[in-house]
Amino acid sequence: MVRALIVVDCKGHLMGRLASLIAKQLQLGQRIVLVRCEQILISGKHYRNKLNFMDFLHKRTNTNPKKGPFHQVAPSRIMWRTIRGMLPYKTAKGQAALGRLKCFDGCPVSVNARKKMVIPEALKAVRLQPRAKYSVLGNIAKECGWTKQDLITTVEAKRIAKNHAWYLKKVEADKKEKEAVKNSAEVQEVDKQLAEYGY
Repeated sequence: MVRALIVVDCKGHLMGRLASLIAKQLQLGQRIVLVRCEQILISGKHYRNKLNFMDFLHKRTNTNPKKGPFHQVAPSRIMWRTIRGMLPYKTAKGQAALGRLKCFDGCPVSVNARKKMVIPEALKAVRLQPRAKYSVLGNIAKECGWTKQDLITTVEAKRIAKNHAWYLKKVEADKKEKEAVKNSAEVQEVDKQLAEYGY
């Protein structure tokens, strides 16, 4: 297990599979950040999954709704609650495990520069049959009351464009550095001496 902070890009992962693997790592003491939760996938048709979530939204306390259950419709909070259900969150150990988890819609600036991981055991491409139906968590959340999908889409497009421009600039700088090293008189002299010794 890696003790450093792990950032997981949720795009293309199945929600239940991902949640179970994340819950296990949290209990082992791992700190995890989930980004792009709005692009998590759920197996099954969109309409059926929407009906299931709408059914959950109608659950309430008969005497006083302020006592819960509390329905959060942002994809990041849906994912957070799914993982919470797989942890003993009413105990001290479960609370500590849940405290090591952070979930975000989109990718915040604080983790944008970090290396993002995928979990092969939870990918749709690995777990679902090619023609199997699936739905996107962000689309379900939007139809059930989440109002920030358009904003997240706009911000993500800007972030990706900025990252791509940075990558092209980095590739160009690396190329110039290699050419400078290759054309250096000092390096050519060393290469000549190495060639004399058979290297």
